Parts: sequence; C-alpha cells; structure tokens
Amino acid sequence: MASGHTVPWFDLTRQYRELRQEVQQAVEEVLSAGNFILGPSVERFEQEFAAYLGAKHCVGLNSGTSALHLALLTCDVGAGDEVITTPATWISTSWAISYVGARPVFVDIEPDTYCLDADKVEAAITHRTKAILPVHLYGQAADVQRLEAIAAKRGLALIEDACQAHGARFHGRRLGTFGRLSCFSFYPGKNLGAYGEAGAVVTDDARLAERIRNLRNHAQPARHNHTEIGFNMRMEGLQGAILSVKLRHLERWLAARRQIAQRYSAAWAGLAGLHVPGVRPGSEHAWHIYALRVDGRDGFQSMLASRGIQSTVHYPTPVHLQPAYAHLDYRAGDFPIAEALSRTQVTMPLFPEMTGAEVEHVIATVRAWTAARNADRAAA
Repeated sequence: MASGHTVPWFDLTRQYRELRQEVQQAVEEVLSAGNFILGPSVERFEQEFAAYLGAKHCVGLNSGTSALHLALLTCDVGAGDEVITTPATWISTSWAISYVGARPVFVDIEPDTYCLDADKVEAAITHRTKAILPVHLYGQAADVQRLEAIAAKRGLALIEDACQAHGARFHGRRLGTFGRLSCFSFYPGKNLGAYGEAGAVVTDDARLAERIRNLRNHAQPARHNHTEIGFNMRMEGLQGAILSVKLRHLERWLAARRQIAQRYSAAWAGLAGLHVPGVRPGSEHAWHIYALRVDGRDGFQSMLASRGIQSTVHYPTPVHLQPAYAHLDYRAGDFPIAEALSRTQVTMPLFPEMTGAEVEHVIATVRAWTAARNADRAAA
C-alpha cells in the first residue's frame, strides 16, 4: 500500500467511474422524454427487479421507509396492534410500525446471525399481534422459513425487511420472496443503490400490489379521483433508470463482496478478541455490511484510522434504547444479545471495487493488532 493511501469503508465514486457511460445514457433518455415521476423507466425497473427476485409484482417508491410504511398499511396494521420485530436494525423498521399507529414489540437476536431469534418469537405473540417483521440484517438471511410457519399458524402477516439484502438467498430462493410483502431500500449505499432516495415493495399478491400503487400516488386510480387517504411516495424516473443500469451489474458485485468477506473471515477466524460474522446454513449472504465484533472497539477503530483504514458502526444504540421509544418502557438488559452487538460491532471496508492491495492491508493490519494486543496481555 502506498504511504498516505486511505482505505475507505465504502466508496461510491469508484462505482460511478465504472458505470459513467451507461448511467449518463440512461439519464439522458429520461431527461429527453421528460418522464421525471414514475413513467416508463420506473415501470421497466419494477418488471426487471421482480423478475430478478422471482416475484410477481414490484412497486417502486421513494424510499425503503415508505415501503415498510405501505406494507404495514396494506396488511391492515393499525392503532392498537402490535408488530414483532428486532431492536438490532436501522430505525426505519420501527418508524413504519409507529407511523401506522401500532406498537413495536422487540425480540432479541441470534448470537451468530444477528437476526430476529425465531425461538423467542412465539412467546412475544399476544392477541394484539398483527404481523412479524424480521430484518435481514447486514444482508444475512433471517430464519424466514420458520417465521413464515409461525405467522401462518397464528394468522399473522410476515413482512420481510430486505432493505439490506439485495441478491441474498435462503435455500435457493431470493430473500424478498418469503413474506406476504417484502420491502427494499435503494439508498445510495445499498448493494443496489439509487442516486438519491428510492425503495420498493415486492409481493406475489396482485391485490396488495395494486393498493400500494394507488396509495403511493395520492390514492388516485384516475386523476383527481382520490379513493382513500393517500401519499406522495412515488419513485422518480431518474432513479428507476439508474437502478435498471445497476441491476445488470448486481450479481458481479455480489460475487466480489462474497470473495472479500470470505478472505476476511478466513484470515480472522479464531483470533482472540475478534468475532467474525456467521452465515446461516443454507443461505447466501449479500454482505451489505461486514460486521466484525471486537472487544475494545474504540481502541480498535483508532488503530485502524491511524493506519489509513476507515470504519464505522451499524448501529451504536439498539432501537429499544433510543429516546424516541422511551415510552415503550424497555430498559438496558432487556435484549442482551442485541445490546452486546451494538457495543462491539465494527463495519469494516467492503465494496466491490476494493483493490487486492487494500484488502490485504486491512487483513494484515487487523492480524498485527491482534497479535500485538495478545503479546501485551501475556507480558502483563
């Protein structure tokens, strides 16, 4: 590695340089036609993404948060209802539950996958429970087959938060095809990201898909005819066009992510003080995030920074301890596995355009730090 070179934890500019010609052509087509809101480019992407997943319907929206919101709404989740979900996630998962007037009911996560623990879900079900909302955190598959069975047995809706799991599989099926509805975010940093905000709901249910199409566009099946309280949650034409370009490259990018993740895990497995992420048996991880767990995170991140390696944390405060949810009366210690993850997780550099030298620098730096720390402890 050249002296002074910084290894970013993520870098979208490299991807754009690679796609510049394709993206500019797609953008020019939208600009020339003037189809800025919904329109042909959004419809084309909806069809392509549904086909990629193996689903019947995809409805493009303005964000993943909106996707979660409308998914819950179309499953008739509302005031007085409860939705079982995880405290280890980005806040939007719970925002959507709150937006429809329901109450998030949190269940702790599995220690190796960091996803909702299916073993603990049934105990959390009450007569008010209306839905189960698992998150495929970091691109890892939640145990959706078991959760689907629990939901079916108890008459509940299973809604997948697949906002971090573009392209992941579980027993051969793409994530996003297990629940009654599934939600995706195309925030720029996602494995499949727009150049701005965008999202989608995916479903095999034609009736639910049609209602979401209606709701996203001010609930007007015909212009100036509003059939219920609607929303302005439409995907922009530019974002649909850009996402179609990027979708053509997604499988290649996923392969690169998996190769880097495998190199990291092989190099760091078994090192004292480090916990490499597990992969659920029968699944293909999307590796949106490589979530290394480290004892002594602050010192570790300072060391990385001193050697030109960027890192960040997803997420430092679990949702049940956020001030916005103090009214739910959860306390520290209620979900110990999620809380331990929040104290120890470090997001390591991982994106398809990383060079081999950058990957080796990250690997060697972490191994050297571990060896030095263990030697210091042995000498103490």
